Amino acid sequence: MTEQHRSAAGGLIGKRVPVLDKGWIELQDVMGDDMAIVSAARVSFMGESKGDEKDKRLLFRLLKDHHTSPFEQVEFKFRVRAPVVTWWQWVRHRTWQFNAQSGRYTPFEENDFYLPDTWRKQSPSNKQASRGALTDEEGAPFSAAALAHFEEGYRLYRAALDAGIARELARVYLPGFAVYYTWVCKVDAHNLMHFLRLRMAADAQYEIRVYAQAIYEHYFKPALPWTAEAFEKFILQPDAETASPT
Repeated sequence: MTEQHRSAAGGLIGKRVPVLDKGWIELQDVMGDDMAIVSAARVSFMGESKGDEKDKRLLFRLLKDHHTSPFEQVEFKFRVRAPVVTWWQWVRHRTWQFNAQSGRYTPFEENDFYLPDTWRKQSPSNKQASRGALTDEEGAPFSAAALAHFEEGYRLYRAALDAGIARELARVYLPGFAVYYTWVCKVDAHNLMHFLRLRMAADAQYEIRVYAQAIYEHYFKPALPWTAEAFEKFILQPDAETASPT
């Protein structure tokens, strides 16, 4: 199983998944697999693999009983292109390590802006949530206005650059929450599960939920199939049957 795990994880490196209108996620590296978690747990008493059935049962028991330190032995590194409206949520997870594209060094492109495909309505009962959406007809004027706003902001940005204004100041003309940035992000499997639990939830903001779902479906589950199965059973569905796997 160890070689199968490693083969699955290795085959994911370089895979890019599109998200939102112009965003994407790309796995740059992964360290460890399900067996790395099992081995980290067994080092406490200098044990080794006892076969797939017992190894998987141990991993399930670790997650069920919240023995989370062995899951920190696996790490993922992503390259992510997302708008500021997404990053504003993401950086609250301080267990991630980030390196971001800098508008001081590289100029922005004309199409580096996020345009929602649906204009959601404000929830009347939750100050930080949305509920329902405008129809396409109702939303069309807002999409047109957003595009005009992007075009004018970018025109002023380019004019400032052409006039010799520093990039670090010229970017004040860009629509702040809509502009796309590319970041490199690293996290261990334990803290990634915490991120996924919160950001895949139905009440998470859509612009980060779609990134969390992409990470889980395209990278986490294929790289850590046992961990993903236990995660769904004990964390995403804690009220489900909690018996150890057979």
